[in-house]
Amino acid sequence: MSGAPETRAETPAEKAEKARVRRRWLTLGEVLAVVAALISGLTLWNSWQQRSDEQAKEVRAEKKAESAAATIVLGAAGEDEGRRLKLASLRADQNVQGQTILFPPALKVAAVETTGDPRIEADWIQDALRDATTGEKDRGDARLPLLIVTRYWSDGAVRTARAYYDLGYTLEEGGLLGGRKLRLKGLSLIGAAPEKADPERLDKLWAARR
Repeated sequence: MSGAPETRAETPAEKAEKARVRRRWLTLGEVLAVVAALISGLTLWNSWQQRSDEQAKEVRAEKKAESAAATIVLGAAGEDEGRRLKLASLRADQNVQGQTILFPPALKVAAVETTGDPRIEADWIQDALRDATTGEKDRGDARLPLLIVTRYWSDGAVRTARAYYDLGYTLEEGGLLGGRKLRLKGLSLIGAAPEKADPERLDKLWAARR
């Protein structure tokens, strides 16, 4: 007889148990692989989301800057005892290059072009305003609607803006030969005007203010 120990054959129950262990380890490995893939995917998604958020912020900032550059609001400073208004953008980074100023057609005053010296002068409209308002009751400060097309430099480009403004004024007694003298008071924004603005709207606005 040989001294070597006999190898005992595995029972069916033992074989089944070993198979279950192998399946259990296989399943655990698969789970770990899935978890690792999920973590990697989440990391990539977070990185992409951060880049996407940063890009969205940049786009919003660019749009905000572009919108600001494409908008101009004019302010006015009185000069020469109200005989002239000096116009300028309310923003220091915008420089007015030139303007076209249109008056109500009923006033029968031609449009005025300015270049490099944005302004409104009383002499442009004094006679027409005196004639148009003869006999009207003095109501203190009056308003004359204007359409102002402004060409200005902003954010590295020349831009164009169209807007309706109210020109504040008074007609004071004691002018030359006893006539009324026009004093310009200031400028107030009414609103933006379309590219093909209808000058007739100025007549309607003026009629509503008289």
